[in-house]
Amino acid sequence: MFKKILIANRGEIALRVIRACRELGIKTVVVHSEADVDSLHVRFADEDVCIGPGPANQSYLDPKRIIPVAEICNAEAIHPGYGFLSENPDFAEICESCNLKFIGPPSGVIRLMGDKMQAKIAMQKAEVPVIPGSQGVLPSVEEALKVAEEVGYPVMLKASMGGGGRGMRRVDWPDDMLKSFEVAQQEAKAAFGVPDLYLEKLILTSRHIEVQIIADNFGNVLHLGERDCTVQRRHQKLIEESPSPVLTPEQRERICKAAVQGAKAIGYRNLGTIEFMLDKEGNFHFMEMNTRIQVEHTVTEELVDMDLIKEQIRLAWGEALGYSQSEIQFTGHALECRINAEDPEKGFMPNPGKITAFHVPGGHGVRVDTHAYAGYVIPPHYDSMIAKLITHGRNRQESIQKMQRALEEFIIEGVATTIAYHQKVLAHPDFLEGKYDTGFGESVGMGKEEVPVGAAK
Repeated sequence: MFKKILIANRGEIALRVIRACRELGIKTVVVHSEADVDSLHVRFADEDVCIGPGPANQSYLDPKRIIPVAEICNAEAIHPGYGFLSENPDFAEICESCNLKFIGPPSGVIRLMGDKMQAKIAMQKAEVPVIPGSQGVLPSVEEALKVAEEVGYPVMLKASMGGGGRGMRRVDWPDDMLKSFEVAQQEAKAAFGVPDLYLEKLILTSRHIEVQIIADNFGNVLHLGERDCTVQRRHQKLIEESPSPVLTPEQRERICKAAVQGAKAIGYRNLGTIEFMLDKEGNFHFMEMNTRIQVEHTVTEELVDMDLIKEQIRLAWGEALGYSQSEIQFTGHALECRINAEDPEKGFMPNPGKITAFHVPGGHGVRVDTHAYAGYVIPPHYDSMIAKLITHGRNRQESIQKMQRALEEFIIEGVATTIAYHQKVLAHPDFLEGKYDTGFGESVGMGKEEVPVGAAK
């Protein structure tokens, strides 16, 4: 097994990897920016090295600042976490060339699935259902108009190298295409360095369903069930749960089988997630693949009683899975709420600053993954998520009840958070009945008069 792993990330996911390594007897070295000197991942790692100023492009996003640290500290592998360089094929390739094990899939697979258009083509070849749309990158706005006419409005323009909701524009009418095309290109260029776009039919009243897959180096690929990530804002997830409240056993079997089929077809290794859109008729369509650990991997961990970070490390070392699909047992229901330092009343505007009071909930079936604490200053440079609150119950109702109780106990003062927003969502009849779509998350208002009594602010 590895003796030392460098963690090329920050915050709660870096701390999460540190914990897994500690239990495996593996030493850790973390890199951090000047803004993160007081973060818990720096405090709990065996070694830490400052690699630059707060802005991510001068620290966490710069391979030239990370690789030398791994070499100097004699790390054998690099865990990229999620975000930052985790899905950067060039970084994975650099690791490979420097004899550093990149804990994730091979660079070639990351490159293939990072190109959303090529990923779609690969899934089509694997006979995985895809969303109707362009068969390649759009060469012009005229071609976009032609494809949109064929599949029918509304449509969605998407950045070929995109993710996180950036470089995406909904187009409802031909007259809107030119402006949307230009704006989406500009966003794609600014965010990913490539302006290429493709087009897909916009599936209205849809659900966002993703399947967790796990694969070793010997061609074995299994699934760890699905997660329902339909509650979102600006195409970014806020609440995740498993199992999905809308899938029938037959649908679940088909969508998980399709994910395994797609992963095998591209020679996938390690952990990954294949994301699907489920329409109101119950048909699912491939959207994209995330070639990394997901923020919401904790939901799956609670359901299958497995440490997925340990599994990542074990598979990267070269071990076989060691179990079959039938041996994976799914128990109960799990739910995750992302606690972000954001103000829902102001369009989820990030709210960095000093946390003056911080109390996490506890009790049976309640888990909190966080790097925050009272006195911690949330930097303005990074993602606004400061904690993940996860509950596990015998069924969906119990899981929700635990979450409602845990949210009441969660106290964060000094910055605005999404706690009160989550309380409102979990009390909403449509959520309780599981009858909602991807537009639900932004439709739930958060006027001041609507904040539940006792909600943390």
